Amino acid sequence: MFNKILKIIVIILSIIFFIYGLMIKGVGSGTIFYLVWIILSILSLLLFFMLHYKLFDKIPIIFKKILFIVFVIILIIFLVSEFLIISKMYIKERKNLDYIIVLGAQVYKDRPSSVLKYRLDKAITYLNENPNTLCIVSGGQGDNEPFSEGYGMKEYLVKNNINENRIIIEDKSKSTKENLINSNKIINDKTKTIGIVTNNFHMYRALLIAKKENINAYGVVASSKVLYLPNNLLREFLALIKYYYF
Repeated sequence: MFNKILKIIVIILSIIFFIYGLMIKGVGSGTIFYLVWIILSILSLLLFFMLHYKLFDKIPIIFKKILFIVFVIILIIFLVSEFLIISKMYIKERKNLDYIIVLGAQVYKDRPSSVLKYRLDKAITYLNENPNTLCIVSGGQGDNEPFSEGYGMKEYLVKNNINENRIIIEDKSKSTKENLINSNKIINDKTKTIGIVTNNFHMYRALLIAKKENINAYGVVASSKVLYLPNNLLREFLALIKYYYF
């Protein structure tokens, strides 16, 4: 009975992973991360067949124990990582910062990507509420982008009534680390207060990198689409693993 229920759960998960992967592909984020969900779907399907044909019964006990230990270790690392990521998703922002740095993301010819729009809209709100704050828009040009992210971000802010004299473009960066380092070089003053504007799921890693680079920064949290949060949380988990161990 338990085996039958487990098989049903696994096949349902396989279908959900596959459909979700197609949904993420449809977003057009500029990455191939959607393939992770397709791979999870295939692995779930393989697990279903292993359960159905009772292939686990043929695995020696010692290997079963090793597999179980590996699974538990990965699960613990995953849960701890997600707890840390979520812990910075709702931090209270500091008012009247000298600068805010808006971290770049995919831009299109006529608009920012969904993820970047959330960041820019948050920056607009913050700049309107804090008229003395200057804004650095940070991001270079990717192979699949018509111009630099910094340029596209400035255009969006100006169209939304932010004075261009308050906006500084940093258009060389290719990663979060470079965003922060290059923007900090522009500021070049340790007495200035700095805010990092990025999506809630990305804030923990952004602040972690800032701390490592000796940048005393505060989080200014932008929201994100709830539907795509599982994808973003999984992606951040893998990014953290890469950051810590590679």
